[in-house]
Amino acid sequence: MRRREFMKTGLVAGVTALTASPVSALGAQMETTPRDGKHTFKHKYAPHFGMFKNHAGEDFIDQLRFMADQGFTALEDNEMRTRPKEVQEKIGKDMARLGMTMGVFVANSNGFGQPSFTSGDADMRAKFLSDCRDSVEVAKRVNAKWMTVVMGDLHPKLEMGYQTANAIESLKRAAEIFAPHGLIMVIEPLNPYRDHPGMFLSKIPQAYMICKAVGSPACKILFDIYHQQITEGNLIPNMNHAWDEIAYFQIGDNPGRKEPTTGEINYRNVFKHIYEKGYRGVMGMEHGNSKTGKEGELAVIEAYKACDAFLS
Repeated sequence: MRRREFMKTGLVAGVTALTASPVSALGAQMETTPRDGKHTFKHKYAPHFGMFKNHAGEDFIDQLRFMADQGFTALEDNEMRTRPKEVQEKIGKDMARLGMTMGVFVANSNGFGQPSFTSGDADMRAKFLSDCRDSVEVAKRVNAKWMTVVMGDLHPKLEMGYQTANAIESLKRAAEIFAPHGLIMVIEPLNPYRDHPGMFLSKIPQAYMICKAVGSPACKILFDIYHQQITEGNLIPNMNHAWDEIAYFQIGDNPGRKEPTTGEINYRNVFKHIYEKGYRGVMGMEHGNSKTGKEGELAVIEAYKACDAFLS
């Protein structure tokens, strides 16, 4: 399943029947209080809309409540920026009431199919920066702290050094937009072999170098464990090398991009390592379910319980 397919999830469903009472917003990094009698996870795993729709129905708020009842304390929604303002506000208020943290949404609309960062094109850069300013307002509505930036395609006629310099300049300008609000854009390397051939950013060392060059707390790395298992493997050493620039993790097993325990990645050890390194941020569940229906949804929950129980 590709990112663009994830970003289509829930556009039709879940927009109606949003009826929760408004409450004041909570901090994006606030520690959540365990729900009485409910399972609680040590990590802040973040499901996405549609993952539990067979149990919770199509309505977004009902899905949020189901997630919280299962012990999940965060949400991830790639499509949040494109949802109607009133839907964003309603989701944000109900998440605050449930004590849930908002994970990433995708900040820019020109991240796929064009050399939007590598070309240095003024119009493409202006469109990206406009999306960033819009994302600041979205983040306020849903109480988000992190936004994914997808860095577009390689340029076929420019040396890599020029492409990298162009990309860094765009990120520097975006950081100037996000930093005053305490927001963080996370740049995500995407695998070029299975899902995203031809894109500029594919490896963690490359992302690390770019973040160092940008030199802003508003520009960090999104370490997608699924993508990096495909691209370069060596997961835990790469995490360690890039640790000071990593601000967010996403999850998916390989092959198949389904829940942990369905593929080759030893998620018990990976989750344990991340936890013992001191990370207490959001872990986005950007994967599909290995089985259909309610059975598949329960399998996802049990997989996370089994891996999370391994943490000390």
